[in-house]
Amino acid sequence: MTVHTTIDSPLGELLLVGEMSATATGGTALVSLSVPGQKGGAVVQDGWSEDADAFTEIVSQLRSYFDGKLTRFDIECVEGGTAFQRRVWQALESIPYGTTVSYGDIARQIGAPRTAVRSVGTAIGRNPLLVVRPCHRVIGATGALTGYAGGLERKERLLVHEGARQTA
Repeated sequence: MTVHTTIDSPLGELLLVGEMSATATGGTALVSLSVPGQKGGAVVQDGWSEDADAFTEIVSQLRSYFDGKLTRFDIECVEGGTAFQRRVWQALESIPYGTTVSYGDIARQIGAPRTAVRSVGTAIGRNPLLVVRPCHRVIGATGALTGYAGGLERKERLLVHEGARQTA
């Protein structure tokens, strides 16, 4: 069964979508975490159930992250995407809190050729788990903020929060 809820955060409203899971702490595996207007973000569908209680553990971890007390999430997520996307997303999960890497770094990490940087960027852009799977930690080779489905302002806010970037 697909469940959803919304929460307020320093990034604005977050839409959480999950599936009931016998193995997930709290009983819900996260399918998507998105913001309103996000390119490719989730939209509540007919048949989904609003159930804030199903997300108690996930919301607790998000609040701890935004309060500066949590640097790595321990949330069961529903796997999706292509094999290439999953390789890229797994690489995202290895980027330490408070650091940044380039798209080229991710391509090298997964063993993709230099010419695959654009494909890596596309896979990162399709990450359905903003914040939890830290695609905001990937920046351009020059250090410039580039591409973030949730908007560059939110990307910068997350990097400042983590101490990886100074306030503008």
